[in-house]
Amino acid sequence: MKKIMVVDNEPDIVDLTRTVLEIGGYNVVPAYSGEECLKNLDKEEVDLILLDIMMPGMSGWDVFNRIKKKYTNIRVAFMSVLEISDKRKQVLLDEGLADYIMKPFDKDSLLNKVDNILKT
Repeated sequence: MKKIMVVDNEPDIVDLTRTVLEIGGYNVVPAYSGEECLKNLDKEEVDLILLDIMMPGMSGWDVFNRIKKKYTNIRVAFMSVLEISDKRKQVLLDEGLADYIMKPFDKDSLLNKVDNILKT
C-alpha cells in the first residue's frame, strides 16, 4: 500500500484529505507544519507528499526545497488555494514538483491526480 504524507496547518484539510485518500486505498501520515513534515521524514518512508504552500513558520516552498536536497526519491505535489500561471507551474515541474493541486478539490479529482503521480 502506497504511503502519502499530507502536510497542512489546517487540521480540517488534513483530516478531509486523509479520509479521501484512505477510502482510495492509501496509507496516510498527517503533518501539521513544515517542521513536522521534515521530522516525520526521518522516521517514515513515504511515496508522495501533498504539501500546502502557505503555512506559518516554514512555508511549503521552503519544505519543498529541503526535501529536494535530502530525499530525492520522494515525490511532492503542492496543494494550494494560490493560483499560479501555466508558465510558473512548468518551472516547478521542471524543478521536480510532481503536480499542483488547487484547493478546494473534489475527491475524484484528488484521487485521479494522486493515482497518476504514483503511476509515473
